[in-house]
Order: sequence, then structure tokens, then C-alpha cells
Amino acid sequence: MIDPMRPHRLQQISSADNVERLRWLRDQLHEEMYALLPTQPVEEFNEQLNETHDALIIRAIMLAEEEMARMGKGPPPVPYSYLLFGSGGRREQTLSSDQDSGLIYRDLPGREEETKLYFLELSKHIVGNLVAAGYPPCEGNVLSENPDWCQSLQEWRERLGRWFREPEWEAVRYLLIIADGRCVYGDTGLADSLKSMFFSDMLNHPVILKRMIENTMRHKVLVNVFGQLLKERYGEDAGSLDIKYGAYIPMVNSIRLLAIQSNIASTSTLERIKMLVESGKLSREDGDAYEQAFICILHLRLLTTEQNEDQLYAGNGKIHSSKLTKEMADELKKSLKQGKRLQKAVYKQTMGRLM
Repeated sequence: MIDPMRPHRLQQISSADNVERLRWLRDQLHEEMYALLPTQPVEEFNEQLNETHDALIIRAIMLAEEEMARMGKGPPPVPYSYLLFGSGGRREQTLSSDQDSGLIYRDLPGREEETKLYFLELSKHIVGNLVAAGYPPCEGNVLSENPDWCQSLQEWRERLGRWFREPEWEAVRYLLIIADGRCVYGDTGLADSLKSMFFSDMLNHPVILKRMIENTMRHKVLVNVFGQLLKERYGEDAGSLDIKYGAYIPMVNSIRLLAIQSNIASTSTLERIKMLVESGKLSREDGDAYEQAFICILHLRLLTTEQNEDQLYAGNGKIHSSKLTKEMADELKKSLKQGKRLQKAVYKQTMGRLM
């Protein structure tokens, strides 16, 4: 089903001339897309939603560039790439996703400090614009305004090297974040260079897989050995199902690790499954089963409770079990069994490579 408002919405976003207008459009997006959710196939809805999120983010970046020019800072001194990580990088944002971002800029010998200060200031405006538009900042401070995530290509090369040489827990987490990164605006070649460095270093440091599998297996699927759904037992979320961390993240993590081992640079989970099948790393039967399970989980994640906190869109990734029909609950159980099977297969394959 084609959303008739899609071209009009994108045109409105691209012509927004201030952040207030962008915020109004963001609110309209929330209402319109939420109304479409029950009527559209999940894949189509996800594609349209993330296309619109991208458009909002791109316009926020362009407005920030204009702000810098008005302040007398001039245009960007060198080409740069604005990166999205997390669900944004995977094109799996919900109606209430937060900001996870980074920035890469080309090296400018002799003007390193001046260039860095420019992009840090630009990033501060970008992050501020997106907060004003309703996107809360990443709680882990994975943001382009953080100097650790706003660096020249050479600085990124050195940082990746350190993370691979010293695979502590945080370093491995950062490497997995990089694996999900994609360019949403600017010079895509810079993002491609970062990914090339990532996969080259992976080949040179196979022991990193042991650390990555530990991270990947950290979140357990929310179904017990008897096939029953594991609900939250205490607090305000009692009776709820943690769709994000008990269903969605385990599948995302497992498919991502298979993709990393297969040198697949795509970031979308569904695209990764498709490419794993095409490359022979997954059978067609397994690929179809995992794809259907992930689509079910993606749908439920889009339905999770939305909360408007301090004028920012946020969601806890949980849905109360009473909101699931018997059919939905049965489908979720089947999907979670596939998720658990996937986790076991990934663990076995990865550990086999390390022996």
C-alpha cells in the first residue's frame, strides 16, 4: 500500500527553513505514520518511516551548515560524512528513536586544530537541531558533538587500530557500533573508507571474534525452555514483554556477527540476511525462517509504548502482554524460537572458527 502523503511529506521536510518548522513536521510524521502502522506491510512501513527520518536528519544538518555560515564560520573546510549508528544506521528506527551519530572529515594537513574545531561546532548545532526536532541524544554519548566520535579520517584509522589491538569490553562495543554505521549525508567515500579499514583490521585480528561473540550472546531471547514468554515481573512494567532487548537485539546482534565474519558491509538486518543467503553463508530455508521471524519482531517493536518525555519522543521498547492477541503471541513465540536457534548457530559457527 503506497502512502499518498509520502512525496508531499518529503517535499515539506526538504523545504523547511527553520528548526521550529522541522519540529512541527516531526510531530506530523508521528501522527500520520502511527495511523498507517496497522494497515501497511511491515517492510513497507519500515522503509517509509526510515526514509522520512533520514530526510528530517539531513535537513537538520543542512540548517546547521546555514547557521555556521550566518555566524561567519563559512562552509565546511573539507568534505565530511555524517554517520548514523544503531537503529538509524541499520535503517530500523521506530517512531521514537534517539540520536546515535558520528562524523568523519578529510584530513587537512597544517590546519588540523582549526578543522576539528569547525566540525565540533557544526556537530553541536546538528545535535541541538535534532533535539529541538524531538530526537533525544544517545545516553551513551555516541554523538557527533563528542570529540571521540568526530574525527579526521587519519584519526579514525588510529582509533580503530587501538580498538582492535586492545579488545576490552568498551572497545568491542564501539567496533560493533561502527559495523552498523552508514553515511546519511555528505561524502559517502569517507564512510566507505572507514568500513574498509574495519574489515581489513578484522582479518588481521581474528581473536576479536571471541570478544564479539561474548557481546553478541549477552542478551537472551525472552522465551523459556517450555516455550513460554518471559514477562517483566516487577515495577511499573510488570506484565510487559521486553521486545527490544529480549527479541529484537538478540537477532540484530546475531545477524550482524554473521555479516561481519562474511565481510558484508550492509547494515540493514533484512539486507544482511539476504546477502548471507546469496553468499551461501545461510541456507535459503534458514534465511527465510530468520527473515519472517525478524519481520514479526520488527512489527512488535514498532508497536511498543511511546512516551513523550520533556517534548522528546522516547520509547522503552516494551509492550504489555495484554495488548497481544493470541495470534500475535503465538507468532512471537515462533519467532523467538527462531531467534534462539539463530543464537546457537552463530555461537557454534564462531567458536568453531576460533578452534
